[in-house]
Amino acid sequence: MNRKLRILKAKWLLFIGGVIVGVIIILGLRFITYEPERVHYHANFAVYIKGVKEQFKGFQYYEETEAACTLEQIESPSERAHMHDSVNDVVHIEDHLVTWGNFFQNLGWGLGNDYLKAADKIYTPDKQNKLTFILNGKPIESMAGQVIQDRDKLLISYGSETSARLQEQFKTIPDTANKYDITPDPAGCSGNKKIEPMDRLKHLF
Repeated sequence: MNRKLRILKAKWLLFIGGVIVGVIIILGLRFITYEPERVHYHANFAVYIKGVKEQFKGFQYYEETEAACTLEQIESPSERAHMHDSVNDVVHIEDHLVTWGNFFQNLGWGLGNDYLKAADKIYTPDKQNKLTFILNGKPIESMAGQVIQDRDKLLISYGSETSARLQEQFKTIPDTANKYDITPDPAGCSGNKKIEPMDRLKHLF
């Protein structure tokens, strides 16, 4: 009887040891192969107010390229969508489900289906002026809740422009999003940050 118990005990120890070794192997592979999910893409845009293109002059419109953020999470709303280096027609998107409304809010502006709030004034449609959104070449009525997609091109125009003039404004928006997609982002949140051992440990389970 004792011999049978010893054999059974040995089998259980062998089984438990195999499970432990298997878990260690799996965790080791997860540690070595861990790659954090990274969101990093771009879109182009322009804002015209009564025929004049908004230049977004001022440091408050641009994220500091030296700003640090972790791989774990976005630390502030402005890190989700922002501009860099005084380039006023490229949006850097670094999180899921960022809308155009989110982006303009990060700039200190406001965007609704029937208003555009600039830094110092609110523009609403009236008898002479209308608020127009053209996304990827097509007019669209509801804009604020639209999720920014990779390589989107958005025109926001407030004024009395004709359809032909609106298309001319749209054509002034550059097609540089693709270039920025494949160029290393100078910001710390760009996903180029070195993966630290602690980041790997946090994602073992």
